[in-house]
Amino acid sequence: MATHLKTAEAAAGRAEADSKVRSTVETILGNIEARGDAAVRDLSAKFDNWSPANFRLSEGEIEAAISKVSASDLADIRFAQDNVRRFAKHQKAAFKDVEVETQPGVILGHKNIPVDAVGCYVPGGKYPMVASAHMSVLTAKVAGVKRVVAAAPPFKGGAHPAIVAAMHLAGADEILVLGGVQAIGAMALGTETLAPVDMLVGPGNAFVAEAKRQLYGRVGIDLFAGPTETLVIADDTVDAEICATDLLGQAEHGPTSPAILLTTSEKLARETISEVERLLTVLPTAEIASVSWRDHGEVILCADDAEMLAVANQLAFEHVQVMTKDPDYFLANMTNYGALFLGTRTNVAFGDKVIGTNHTLPTKRAGRFTGGLWVGKFLKTCTYQRILTDEASAMIGAYGSRLSMLEGFAGHAEQANIRVRRYGHRDVPYATAAE
Repeated sequence: MATHLKTAEAAAGRAEADSKVRSTVETILGNIEARGDAAVRDLSAKFDNWSPANFRLSEGEIEAAISKVSASDLADIRFAQDNVRRFAKHQKAAFKDVEVETQPGVILGHKNIPVDAVGCYVPGGKYPMVASAHMSVLTAKVAGVKRVVAAAPPFKGGAHPAIVAAMHLAGADEILVLGGVQAIGAMALGTETLAPVDMLVGPGNAFVAEAKRQLYGRVGIDLFAGPTETLVIADDTVDAEICATDLLGQAEHGPTSPAILLTTSEKLARETISEVERLLTVLPTAEIASVSWRDHGEVILCADDAEMLAVANQLAFEHVQVMTKDPDYFLANMTNYGALFLGTRTNVAFGDKVIGTNHTLPTKRAGRFTGGLWVGKFLKTCTYQRILTDEASAMIGAYGSRLSMLEGFAGHAEQANIRVRRYGHRDVPYATAAE
């Protein structure tokens, strides 16, 4: 049985805090729906001290922002976007339209149709997440989305130059300097000056996540996202320094980000705990990471790889870093996760920033039933049918008529019956309402 050498401390007041977030977001969204642009402007001034003449950047303002980004930073952004684009194109190529004659005269098919308009939120508060522009805007564009609206909050009194550069290079059609629930609400609900989108994607804080949850159904969303999670699976083939670094590298996201070590080595477990404490004395983001580790960090000792696999599948974490003798065992057998990082040469930060896979991933055990953001999230697989012959229409109609009446749907049955009467023969049996 797995043994906890370090357990997470229960976070007090979580339910009460969640309730306040829900109530606040509901009020804000109602305000935006009722008052449109005026509400958005008031909210932006209140929360971000930001009320420009226009939240949407002009071409000149975009060019001015990009001019503030160094040549080396632009080259790095382009490198990351090349990787994301390359992998996204391979994913898109895996989608095939289908048309098949399932029986004589009956043609069935499906088409993969991009969503018309998508709103992409890029967080820019404590950490301006430039990479989120690649992951959302660029992926949507590879999928074929015609209109992509990208929004990020103001940073130090204006647009964040690197975020604007990343949005523009990724292909955003409209760029908004607008943050929080007011950005999410404006994009989803629309205002006098902003046409609504059909889908919202991108990470954000608890208020942004709750806004997406409340708007789901009126628009599509990518995921119900929670705090970043990282799970390190390790054995005695690696050392404590790399394990501790990979744990704290994600714990710095926020004070509620879980970071867990699963290991078969008690020696590594105890050394990793000590190494985490040492790194927290020198890590520039220790103020956040230390709270996350204290309240949500765990170290779990397992008997063997099979037990680590069982615990990992139960946790269903967002990021899973595997550093064992046989990482392919976990690739072959793990079923619940957001993304796997196999071996010591890769890590979660590579996936977050540059390697090419998408960093918007399922949290809170959602990896049990969904993967992360990818080209396929922006595509609707829509079916169609065509019947080529009278005989096929009458034959399908006869079955459809009888099956409709089995369920009591007389109108459905008559839709089938009229085809039987027009295209069939007198000896084709079908049901009637009288029957």
